[in-house]
Amino acid sequence: MSPDAPKQSHWCYVAYWEHRTRVGRLYAVYEHAVSIFYDLPQGTGFCLGQLSPTGGGGGGGGGSTMVQRARGKIGYGILLSNEPDGVWAYNRSQHPVFVNSPTLDVPGCRSLVVRKVMPGYSIKVFDYERSAALRHTGGAAADGPEVPEGPYDPNSVRISFAKGWGPCYSRQFITSCPCWLEILLNNHR
Repeated sequence: MSPDAPKQSHWCYVAYWEHRTRVGRLYAVYEHAVSIFYDLPQGTGFCLGQLSPTGGGGGGGGGSTMVQRARGKIGYGILLSNEPDGVWAYNRSQHPVFVNSPTLDVPGCRSLVVRKVMPGYSIKVFDYERSAALRHTGGAAADGPEVPEGPYDPNSVRISFAKGWGPCYSRQFITSCPCWLEILLNNHR
């Protein structure tokens, strides 16, 4: 690559959370696909097992039995892929993952939509065309669904490992889930 060549920009950042506490730094993704896993002796990507545990007290953290159990279920984790039509997630673990994003929400619906993705299946977690249409029309995503906890980001995706949240689950908020990801999309395309 010549020194005059433009530098490739990241297409997203990935943040790993345990309950309400972010663990480690934001992980910038430059390649079109990234594996996010817990403990894999071979392979490349974002290895959550290499991050320092958050410790005991406060909002959960590494010392929690619930967090330890959930970490054990991440396994091979997910593969995130940035495709021309949007961002896809493939569940490579042996347990379901749960996903929420503004483009998965039902138009006009004021409650949070969380999709369950079984092992071996994939889902388009973010649709670029739908996102642009919602921005331009001031549709449901402009105000965001009724998310009573935390700020609303129309360019983010939340993925929980093994534990669901929302109106259909005992955990109402993703911050009640022991292990989860926040995908912060860089939509300056």
